[in-house]
Amino acid sequence: MGELILIRHGQTGWSLSGRHAGRTDVPLTDEGEAAAKALGPRLARRPLVAVFSSPLGRALRTAELAGLTGTRPDPDLTEWDYGGYEGMTAAQIRQERPGWDLWRDGVLPGDADHPGERLEQVAARADAVLDRIRPLLSDGDVAVVAHGHLARVLTVRWLGLDASASRLLGHPHPGTVSVLATEDGRPFLSAWNVP
Repeated sequence: MGELILIRHGQTGWSLSGRHAGRTDVPLTDEGEAAAKALGPRLARRPLVAVFSSPLGRALRTAELAGLTGTRPDPDLTEWDYGGYEGMTAAQIRQERPGWDLWRDGVLPGDADHPGERLEQVAARADAVLDRIRPLLSDGDVAVVAHGHLARVLTVRWLGLDASASRLLGHPHPGTVSVLATEDGRPFLSAWNVP
């Protein structure tokens, strides 16, 4: 049985400053590009049978720089739609909503381009991705290039947990790899947030 190799896209200016970048297509920084290239040798040793990516440029560029060929854009891998919180930091949001927690409180609706998404909607997208990937794992590893919050939801859904358990995982750093695997038919987290 293959493993699901989960890659967070490289650093962007918004990830560096802590701004929520859901649907806004923010480019990689020079450091983000270097980190993506550095993933190449590690990923080249993997028997990849498929590569999926968020359709956003920062994820597709990470896949390209990491040497992942045949990448298939998948809209279900797009980051959480932060609605009215798009572009804001958690500190800015908490000035308006003291004690705010994304996992508990969600987001406020935004404009037509950023209507916002509930956690349950993000989890449904993650489940759809996993339903497409699981059958491929019988032939080898599958790589997924995605985003921080989406990666956390995807991971807990892999583990069979409620999406709210995503709060228990640390935010994966840009340009890192996590590995989702199985042992005796049971899913487990083999590696998390590895540079």
